[in-house]
Amino acid sequence: MNSQTSYIGLITAISTGLLIGTVRERLHKPGPMKAGVRTHAIVALLGAITFSLGPNFFIAALLVTGLLIAVGYGQSAREDPGMTGEFTLLLTIVLSGLAMHDPSLAAAMGVVVAVLLFVKKTLRRFSQEVLTELELKDALMLCAAALVALPLLPKEAIDPWNAIKPYVMWKIVVLIMGVGMLGHIAMRASGVTWGLPLAGFFSGFISSTAAAAEFGRKALVKPELSSIASAAALLATLSSLTLFAMVLSALAPALMMSLVIPLAVTGLTLLLVAMFLIRGANNTHPFELPANQGAFQISHALLIAAAISAVSFCSAWLRTMYGDPGALATTIVVGLVEIHAAAVGIAQLSPEHTEPSATARWGVIGILGASFSSKILLAFISGGKTYGIKISLGLGLGITAAIAGMLIMD
Repeated sequence: MNSQTSYIGLITAISTGLLIGTVRERLHKPGPMKAGVRTHAIVALLGAITFSLGPNFFIAALLVTGLLIAVGYGQSAREDPGMTGEFTLLLTIVLSGLAMHDPSLAAAMGVVVAVLLFVKKTLRRFSQEVLTELELKDALMLCAAALVALPLLPKEAIDPWNAIKPYVMWKIVVLIMGVGMLGHIAMRASGVTWGLPLAGFFSGFISSTAAAAEFGRKALVKPELSSIASAAALLATLSSLTLFAMVLSALAPALMMSLVIPLAVTGLTLLLVAMFLIRGANNTHPFELPANQGAFQISHALLIAAAISAVSFCSAWLRTMYGDPGALATTIVVGLVEIHAAAVGIAQLSPEHTEPSATARWGVIGILGASFSSKILLAFISGGKTYGIKISLGLGLGITAAIAGMLIMD
């Protein structure tokens, strides 16, 4: 370790100690055995010096500091049973040692610790007053599904047609649960009027089909959310269409260039209808999430994943039965589920450096029609009549605009 690195690490260690100590002293009243600015700065200096002397010196300093912290906690436990201050002081000496090895990381961790100390009241209020028990249960279920169950599932297909993959199917379940959680958080943070539409737009980059189903469930539970939920589903379709165009541009640039107008007018139509629904919902009475409303329903997510699995299986069977000539039909069937996957199939009908055929160009419109049709059907099933009609209006105008754009270009 050269002298320049040592100086930088030493300055970082002292600065980290001063920052953490300032926050501790600012937020806590002075009392016996309370570590403030000076204590944290001295401990940080102790950690930096002993670390530079060698691991044995640093471990000894760590043990002595821990012993003194334990003695101090024994004397102040009755008045202040919390242990945040004690662990913070112990962490200060650890960060000071890290500063001598990696100043940037130590500084970043120091800022994180200071922020956590500063938002103590906010975090306590969030966990005790804002966050409901049902929301906590849903969050734990989502984490378990994504971080525990998903990695354990096989990624290989379990059927002869290579269509049913447990990992992919459960990933869809996780996505649907995530969409529900995202919309729930957005409604909590910014209200229904803009929360759901924002959640819809960003979730559409993952799965607009899952988003349409999840927002339909919200509209069915609370009919007053019908317009906002419909707008969110249309914006999810818009972001999904945007991603479809990006994938198509990468795989078949010539085909994409021949479809700029139809896809652009389709996206514009979806945006205008969504804004119209949002504007119409602004005059409705405010809606507050009840404490007993969860972010998602696991049974609903499983049902949608099962439906997607069935469609994928049928698509694989069609390709096996009819071979390459059935590629277009198969691609359109895939479009019933999600247009992102269909982009790969339709790109195969338009090889690079060739003029896009009418079959490929109208095939894209067919994919959009299939995707929109399945979403309309799903809207009626998941969200009821009112939600289904509003989704039908937006998607119906969207596919009409796409056909009109194609006819103009032809």
